[in-house]
Amino acid sequence: MNELNALAGLGLELPSPAYLLGCLIFSVIGYIAFRRGRKSAQSALTWGGVALMLYPYLVSSTSLLWALGLALCVWLYIQWT
Repeated sequence: MNELNALAGLGLELPSPAYLLGCLIFSVIGYIAFRRGRKSAQSALTWGGVALMLYPYLVSSTSLLWALGLALCVWLYIQWT
């Protein structure tokens, strides 16, 4: 417990379970879109999948993670159909 307090004093905190779940869900969806885009030679799906896999590294807020993830998923769905 002392280690967690020391890390919190440095400004580092563990992510919430909702954040970790969002990272996992959106990364899996991004990987599926990436594979589908590569197989069907659709660059929009390929790059959308890459964006969906990598954007959690740039976002630290849980609500922003879910909002951007859902927006990217809607965009991928539109491109997919």
